[in-house]
Amino acid sequence: MRTRRLTAGLTVLFIAALLIFDQAQSEPVNRFQQPATIALGSGQAAGGAHCAALPE
Repeated sequence: MRTRRLTAGLTVLFIAALLIFDQAQSEPVNRFQQPATIALGSGQAAGGAHCAALPE
């Protein structure tokens, strides 16, 4: 029982440390430069998927 709590605690600490490290190293998100989440009928081309590789 003690080993399970130790392992779970170390795992939670590792994930928290990883999230804090990632947040400290990344640039702040500029939400005005993000692509549209849903681009239905907006005229924007699809990007980031296999359908984006189609010839124009």
